[in-house]
Amino acid sequence: MKVLLVEDDRTVADFIVSELARVGHECTHCADGESGLAAARDNNHDVLVVDRMLPRLDGLALLASLRQEAIDTPVLILSALGDVDDRVQGLHCGADDYLVKPFAMAELLARLEILSRRGSQSGSEVPTRLQVADLEMDLLSQEVRRRGEVVNLQPREFRLLEYLMRNAGQVVTRAMLLEHVWGYHFDPQTNVIDVHISRLRQKIDRDFSPPLLATVRGAGDCLGAG
Repeated sequence: MKVLLVEDDRTVADFIVSELARVGHECTHCADGESGLAAARDNNHDVLVVDRMLPRLDGLALLASLRQEAIDTPVLILSALGDVDDRVQGLHCGADDYLVKPFAMAELLARLEILSRRGSQSGSEVPTRLQVADLEMDLLSQEVRRRGEVVNLQPREFRLLEYLMRNAGQVVTRAMLLEHVWGYHFDPQTNVIDVHISRLRQKIDRDFSPPLLATVRGAGDCLGAG
């Protein structure tokens, strides 16, 4: 996979470039919007990762220019701006996906692989929705519904639920959640997972039946009956 990264934060950029290289992908880095736009115009990349707040040309203006020029390379917006209005604005400007900082590298990689396949498989549809029983998640609009009712989640709760839905019917361990949702490769010995699981259970199960999220004592958590 050939990735173009347009990111002005050197620490973040170095991390992404090294992690993509570690798993065998090629990543070109540009530190400002103008050079990023010039590189994107080469149309030699499978997917673009673009920060919103860039020097010289902001990310949304870069994206708008590409779409006006009929360059349809898949674009993932990577930004610290994570409100619903910010995400919707990014998608309306032509982004294919939107990931909020701070992020887990495993999630970024998974999203890039999905976008890369979407760009290379003409006529093939890549699922952008997840469903477990009557619980539905739209990965593009970042909207969750149960029985048609909107469930309002914080960004971390959304990522937690997405991981559980992708592994529906399986017991997900604490270590798996720490790595794939929080990006930790060690256990910081906090109750952060318990707190988020409790909040998530309140939001998706409290007013609905049957309950979908179960904790398996000594093992982990499981969404759905499998």
